[in-house]
Amino acid sequence: MRVAVVGATGNTGTAVLTALLDHPEVSSVLGIARRMPDLTVAPYSECQWASIDIAAASSAEQALAELRDAFADVDAVIHLAWLIQPNSNRDLLRRVNVEGTKRVAQAAAEAGVSHLVAASSWAAYSPDTGEVRRDESWPTTGIESSHYSVDKAAQERVLDEFSASHPEVLVTRLRPALVFQSDAAHQIQRYFLGSWIPMQTLGAVKPPVLPVPKGLHGVQAVTAEDLAAAYTAAVVKRVPGAFNICADEVLGPQELADIVDHGRFVRLPPRLVRAFVFGAHKARLLAADEGWLDMAMSVPQMDNSAAKQGLDWTPRTSAADALRILLSGMIEGSGTASVPLRPRDPDAGHLAAAHGWVREGVEAGGNTDSPSAATAGHISDSVTFDLLNLYLSDHLTGATAGVQRIERMTGAYIDTPVYAKLSEVAEEIRLERSFLLNLIRDLGMKQMPYRQAVSWVGERLGRLKSNGKVTERSPLTLVLEAELMRSAVIGKLGAWQTLQANAELLGLEPQVFRDLADQALAQADALGEVHAYARTRAFRDDRDTFHPQTPDHRSDQDREEHTQEAVMTQQPDNTGAAPGGDAEEVQTVPEAAPKKEAERPGTTADRRAHDDALVDEWGEESFPSSDPPGHY
Repeated sequence: MRVAVVGATGNTGTAVLTALLDHPEVSSVLGIARRMPDLTVAPYSECQWASIDIAAASSAEQALAELRDAFADVDAVIHLAWLIQPNSNRDLLRRVNVEGTKRVAQAAAEAGVSHLVAASSWAAYSPDTGEVRRDESWPTTGIESSHYSVDKAAQERVLDEFSASHPEVLVTRLRPALVFQSDAAHQIQRYFLGSWIPMQTLGAVKPPVLPVPKGLHGVQAVTAEDLAAAYTAAVVKRVPGAFNICADEVLGPQELADIVDHGRFVRLPPRLVRAFVFGAHKARLLAADEGWLDMAMSVPQMDNSAAKQGLDWTPRTSAADALRILLSGMIEGSGTASVPLRPRDPDAGHLAAAHGWVREGVEAGGNTDSPSAATAGHISDSVTFDLLNLYLSDHLTGATAGVQRIERMTGAYIDTPVYAKLSEVAEEIRLERSFLLNLIRDLGMKQMPYRQAVSWVGERLGRLKSNGKVTERSPLTLVLEAELMRSAVIGKLGAWQTLQANAELLGLEPQVFRDLADQALAQADALGEVHAYARTRAFRDDRDTFHPQTPDHRSDQDREEHTQEAVMTQQPDNTGAAPGGDAEEVQTVPEAAPKKEAERPGTTADRRAHDDALVDEWGEESFPSSDPPGHY
């Protein structure tokens, strides 16, 4: 059996890959995500991969074609792709979550896939403030004030319509509660709390009391491992229908307090708690908005009996232990080798080009047969220490500014076709900077932190340059930023080549820097593609430069080159455009977010108008995981 997993690099997706690979009836697994993980680390290394944007910045035609090709020899599709941030871009969330589900389902049917397993959520259920366990027959109209719940309910309608029009395709829906695992801990903190909150302090100091809103009856949870077992069972057993997935017990205020603090809690008026969450989110102190609180207060408690009977599934970990695993992971800042699940500390990350973990420093790539292995980090007496120190410090200063710049670019262009490349390059640059810092430390060099501080400030001051626009993002900005980053990467290439040439004198492994140089060349090529996308829009004030439904940027390049060739050969343009008209293909605009549901002032602002807020929200975090947040 061959299984495709759409949204395979996040919390649930990573666990599902592991479970599928371990099952004897699954012969191969295809992972699909917008951004590729580190393919040298399990479970990603054991799968085949395809990079596909299902709806964020792709046309329906493009996404369907790519998905059909990917599903050509697949027996079952598990659809996990879901976008939960940025809260401020409501139309983007709706497009990826609801329109994206339509596209995946349609492509599966057109490719002849016989089984679709979709990730729904407990959030799809209608409000219920009682404590009676509800089965899968409870209505799925969602919580009106929660954008996540509204979209989950809309996804249920998409699946209803698909099932009715494609009876030949078996459809299974899993509705999990909050999904926890250690490797997703830092991701969950970023998406719901915020990176600035020092969760690591919980390892030493517990809060004196846990505040809970009055009326919160309890929280249900499940581990990613248990949920992945349910997905695998659904695929292997080919069981249709909907299934609630959760641990057996419900965590009430007392149980939560016993785990989080010293067993003390205080009930607060819900309106007070909601006002605090609203204000903290608007002040960008809290990543989640008040809709998540509304959902937690309103969703019913689920009965998991159907999953136990129909899927022969049993949760192995209690809800209390699942929460303990999550908190422990938050304290450690745990993560793994995908961009969504990256750990808090880059030193804990895996840098494929360095043949190991970032923290290895001078020992990176070392093997016992290497001439430099016995003298790792030992600098030859022929090397002038101060010159080496200055050289490495200068490059660390440049890397500091580069990380800030590329992360800003990633946050600003999350709904463009070049986002995936930017995000992947950003993560590589982040890890490379940490690797360089470890190298400097291991060689006994001075770090000269004042240089990095000046670089950090300078990069932020550079953001004040308006490029001809004050209240909206200039079409020149991406062009200029791509040019700056490409120049910086070429400079970094020189550093890796210089270290490679002197590796033996420094007691380092030459192959590590040879591979890092190759990675820099690949980054320069990727930034060249970004520039190719941006330069066709550089001087265009007559169209929405960064419209979410922008066609594939390669089409723009082809059109540009074709026009230039036609002019040079004095041949008429064959694009079919009227004289003086725009030759762009007209795109079908997917369903927009409901105007009366889960919206507050400012949440449906024009893409460019809220761009600066979006950058602030994601300046230090790249695009969120493909996992549904109901899985957290």
